[in-house]
Amino acid sequence: MCGEFYNSGMGEDILHYARMPWPTDWTAVFGREAPLLVEIGFGGGQFLVDLAQKRPSTNILGIEISLPSLRKGAKKVRLAQLTNTQVLQGDSKAVLWLQCLPQSLAEVYINFPDPWPKAGHQQRRLISDTFLHLLATRMQDGGLLDIATDHADYAEVITACLERTPYFDSRLSTTFVNQDETRLRTKYETKGLQEGRLCHYYKWVRNTALAPDSYAILEELPMPHVVMTSPDSLETIASRFTAQTLELDAVNIKFLDLYQSTRPGKLLVETYVREEPFHQRVCLEMRQRRQGDFVISLAEVGFPRPTHGIHLAVHALVVWLQSQSPESRVLNSTLKLTE
Repeated sequence: MCGEFYNSGMGEDILHYARMPWPTDWTAVFGREAPLLVEIGFGGGQFLVDLAQKRPSTNILGIEISLPSLRKGAKKVRLAQLTNTQVLQGDSKAVLWLQCLPQSLAEVYINFPDPWPKAGHQQRRLISDTFLHLLATRMQDGGLLDIATDHADYAEVITACLERTPYFDSRLSTTFVNQDETRLRTKYETKGLQEGRLCHYYKWVRNTALAPDSYAILEELPMPHVVMTSPDSLETIASRFTAQTLELDAVNIKFLDLYQSTRPGKLLVETYVREEPFHQRVCLEMRQRRQGDFVISLAEVGFPRPTHGIHLAVHALVVWLQSQSPESRVLNSTLKLTE
């Protein structure tokens, strides 16, 4: 099973993508070398467990964002005494992008992904031209891709995306079929059929067309650390703070709020950093030293990853501090602002 470094800390055998190496050595995680099969959004876990039981010679990774589903899935894996299966909490796009090397996936299953039916929510849907491109860079030639949905509108989108993609071919004579007696029928699937919904089953295969890999794995940089002088006190800095949003090098940075630490001489700035495909909510720290200067750094709260976006956020905070007092100046910096 997974080592302590990988565990999410939720009390079960659940991995968390934010705590794992980029890329991830899946052979080390599973403790053996075997073809890697992935189910994205395993929900209740029935299909995941059935797949693992039928394919004991493979490594099975279940990806899910829902904590209740993760707990149910981990429990089913444990009760079934499966040694070839891991469940992971994380956004599937980020997992594929950051943790999976090119051509590392043998098979991918996507069963009844959230259709996001409300107006304005369609951009949240998983299946898109961009997602299929990312998936193509991570799958082996000849790798299998199975998708199922019972949402009519989403089925039209999936059909159009698959028929457009140059990287996958149907294993059937048609784009999809409405019946598949070879697969396990999940609880959700059975309920949908009972309610009269028509299922669409897509059985495709990764072909040999080259998929340009524009999905570079984010680099982890040294912890950001800036020493600067300022005539302002922490109290003055706190009184001037206002929430703000910045866009730097395609990174979205939001300074959300500022807090006074219970320890004297320290302020914490709640910060949201979004750099594709990884999002972090972190605390940036402003600490005044005895000699009067200030240290601006990343607080080690909640396993932050010191990416390019984090360095940009620290830089933006330093620039804001300098704008408040022109006499301020940077004495030392470990920031790396170019990728």
